[in-house]
Amino acid sequence: MAEGPIDALARQRPLGAGPLVRTIVDVAGWEALAAELANGDAWSLLAHWAEPGAVHAAVLDARDGAVAVATLICPANRFPSLGRRHAPAIRLERAIRDLHGIVADRAPDLRPWLDHGRWPLRHPLAPLPDAPVAPPPYSFLVAEGEGLHKIPVGPVHAGIIEPGHFRFSANGETVVRLEERLGYVHKGIESLWQHAPIDRATRIAARISGDSTVATSFAFARAVEAALGVAVPPRATWLRGLMAELERIANHLGDIGAICNDAAFTLMHAHCGVLRERVLRACAVAFGHRLMMDRIVPGGVALDPSDDGLAAIRSALGEIDGRFPQLIELYDDTPSLQDRTVGTGALSTALARQFAAGGYVGRASGRDFDARRAVPYAPYDALVFDVPVRTQGDVDARVWVRILEVRESVRLVRAILDRLPDGPVQHDGVARPDGVVSEGAAMVEGFRGDYFAWVRVDEQGRIARAHVRDPSWFQWPLLEAVVEGNIVADFPLCNKSFNCSYSGHDL
Repeated sequence: MAEGPIDALARQRPLGAGPLVRTIVDVAGWEALAAELANGDAWSLLAHWAEPGAVHAAVLDARDGAVAVATLICPANRFPSLGRRHAPAIRLERAIRDLHGIVADRAPDLRPWLDHGRWPLRHPLAPLPDAPVAPPPYSFLVAEGEGLHKIPVGPVHAGIIEPGHFRFSANGETVVRLEERLGYVHKGIESLWQHAPIDRATRIAARISGDSTVATSFAFARAVEAALGVAVPPRATWLRGLMAELERIANHLGDIGAICNDAAFTLMHAHCGVLRERVLRACAVAFGHRLMMDRIVPGGVALDPSDDGLAAIRSALGEIDGRFPQLIELYDDTPSLQDRTVGTGALSTALARQFAAGGYVGRASGRDFDARRAVPYAPYDALVFDVPVRTQGDVDARVWVRILEVRESVRLVRAILDRLPDGPVQHDGVARPDGVVSEGAAMVEGFRGDYFAWVRVDEQGRIARAHVRDPSWFQWPLLEAVVEGNIVADFPLCNKSFNCSYSGHDL
């Protein structure tokens, strides 16, 4: 597609550098956007959300990291479906219909997604929500063939995990089709944000998905700062990077152990759990909270770690240096473990790119994307780091991307500690109203992948509207794809190797 208004807008300023000016497009422009996404050569869908009377789409140009947000006004509460031509938009369009009552014309799937028929209102974010109506039974997709049987799993699971339903169609032990049904932990996040003071809205953002509280808070804070034109003190930006890398290390260590545990190799699970615990305890000493929740706020960070806290982090890194190489060797030299992970749940590079799969899911399948590098932001614009990529796309590749990212994040944490500048950690006056409505957007890289946040701040300095897109939105559908052709017993391995967030998805 030739250079158009969306391209021109995207090149005006880097994402997060100032107030966002969305491009209003007509139906023809929206259809052109759908065609470019379907073409798949350069553009990827970052987010797709709505508000009363309008739908929005954020797109990324992979050639230069440019990001633009397009808006289509929908006075009749209908719009041309992006999902008809670009599959990653399908579930987002289903959620838009559930929440706002705005319908995607000619959409390939009109079933409800987040709404299970138990809300007190239908279309709760519409100006005039509808009375609840008992929905028909949810219609799962049909898989036909001789000897097929169904295996329903969840939403309540044997472990202490989040709820989600998985419907397997299998021929003996071989999975023919997997279909997910999510939405069980929908919390009404976007409704809670409306008219919330910035400090309360920030606390809500931090609780969307507990294991990614740093990443989500980071994205939300940068979006608010972009809307209000707030400059963050240098020390605060480096402390944000420090927290983001510590969150990445802790979660990767936990995932590596959990994947091995699902292959009945509990020794790795135990040792990785010990290292993860050391990192979390160091975070508690340095930042006063094991997960560092509520520590990133608009304008900076809420707490400046003491010298003892920074020393605790260095001590945890030393323990990782001493023990992690032996665990990697143990993983790589255990034939029974390799038999379960190598070749299992392979995701093709084509699908990873089509769905713009972020994090270890995309990078294990050859999609070389990392928001820290593609859409640079502080402190990463001043750091040099490697982004590990594999092409096999299987469980083993996703484990190895995690292993290599732990190594790189340990190095990054040391670099941040060595270069941590002095100075204040908070900008004053973030919530000061100026009587102007403004918008901001931002992307950050979390341990699962890239997070996108958009906010609108009203005249009183409150959050008028906001949206955060967790990377799991584009990873959950791919889990369905990789399980096909594997045995049922390998589903836990595939699932844990993705480790998608239920809560971050369901909002």
